[in-house]
Amino acid sequence: MKLNYTIRHASHPEDVKQYDTRRLREQFLIERVMADDEINLIYSMYDRLIVGGAVPVNESLELPSIPPLRSPFFLSRRELGIINVGGDGIVQVDGHSHTLHYKEALYIGRGDRAVRFSSVDPKKPARFYFNSAPAHQAFPDKKVTRTDAVVVEMGTLEESNHRVINRLIVTQVLPTCQLQMGMTELKPGSVWNTMPPHTHERRMEAYFYFEVPEHQAVCHFMGDPKETRHIWMKGEQAVISPAWSIHAACATSNYTFIWGMAGENQDYGDMDAVAQQDLR
Repeated sequence: MKLNYTIRHASHPEDVKQYDTRRLREQFLIERVMADDEINLIYSMYDRLIVGGAVPVNESLELPSIPPLRSPFFLSRRELGIINVGGDGIVQVDGHSHTLHYKEALYIGRGDRAVRFSSVDPKKPARFYFNSAPAHQAFPDKKVTRTDAVVVEMGTLEESNHRVINRLIVTQVLPTCQLQMGMTELKPGSVWNTMPPHTHERRMEAYFYFEVPEHQAVCHFMGDPKETRHIWMKGEQAVISPAWSIHAACATSNYTFIWGMAGENQDYGDMDAVAQQDLR
């Protein structure tokens, strides 16, 4: 097993306006999330969210604590949300096994417990994408299937944003300290997500794009609504979105993305909308 982790410090919105393409990508894009027999982690100083991926192929992978946490276990002071975007997989929490099929989620509450990832079939390995946030209280672990999710259909094909939003790890489904996660699926012929755009000052967000067809790309839009920036992305890459930034995308095909949020507010509808004609 190989473990990789890096720390991303927060940037002032006025500073970001001066970033060139290289600097913007270094600060916000997470290019390597999934790799065979590796756990990859990004520790963001935006609400201290950790974005990670684990792909167990030839061995099971235990999620270790990392030096910045200064804790005996990864979850000693954290909660964890996992969504499987690969073959059938198993997540063991102190020996208790949870089987996750494609696009199923698992919430794991705070506690001094070991977490281990494995695949049912190494030829079709699981691909676990996860977010973790600091937690002040321990809530029960819970598997969340597609039928458990709060499902909302939004947008239209005429506006190229017909999509299905699956709210998986949210307060309507289970209690959490601050972490929220879900998955948005774009219908064929639709390419825009999160339009009209918005910001939410009381929580940050991270996006993980997948089901992006080979040779296609996603253009993620971010930044101050009056001075936006863009980042070109491939499938199975993630991007960090500060609270002051919009977060939207357009791609050369339809796709799916996982959104994760952390901060002081769990109200999904608490956001400041930005009219599309006001974007700059």
